[in-house]
Amino acid sequence: MRTGLIKFQRCPWCGNFIIHLAIKQALAELKIPKHKTVVVTWIWCSGKMSQYVDWYWAETLHGRGIPFATGVKLANPDLTVISVSWDWDTYWIGLGHLLHSARKDINIVHIVADNENYALTTGQASPTTPKNIKTKSTPDWNTISPFDPLKLTESAGCKLNISANDRDLPWLKKAIMDWIQHKGFAHINVKQTCPSFKKW
Repeated sequence: MRTGLIKFQRCPWCGNFIIHLAIKQALAELKIPKHKTVVVTWIWCSGKMSQYVDWYWAETLHGRGIPFATGVKLANPDLTVISVSWDWDTYWIGLGHLLHSARKDINIVHIVADNENYALTTGQASPTTPKNIKTKSTPDWNTISPFDPLKLTESAGCKLNISANDRDLPWLKKAIMDWIQHKGFAHINVKQTCPSFKKW
């Protein structure tokens, strides 16, 4: 854990707090030793999560968390490997990695904090932004249909594939616990609150 940080670098009421707590509670209830756990994050809002855990962790390049997590798992299959990113990273720049890891059934848990916008750059449209929404990059309304994350991963053969909500901590924690205990690639799309820039 980065002990020099004295406060979380997130907006108040950000859904990432709940996702972070659900992961911590899931690992604690499963009694997985800290030295057997690796959390891989990407950059942006959800990427900060790795800085506030005392397991092994890595904050990786934009859109490249899944390949890094895959490498960790292949190097040491005994580790519990959790990858955390957000919608832009996973469903845009990292989409190829997501689909091929699902197709190959790599044994990692991948959690997407889906806030439907580019929050850290102050609210542009992302691949999951609904149609007819105004954002900083679509001031005349978003005219592009959003991806359906579950259909995407299902089409690639992902067998462990669910949508969750950051407002239901017990259910999200249980889903993470269940997915950790299963073998194969697991994808959890978490509908994440973004109080600063998601205004719909």
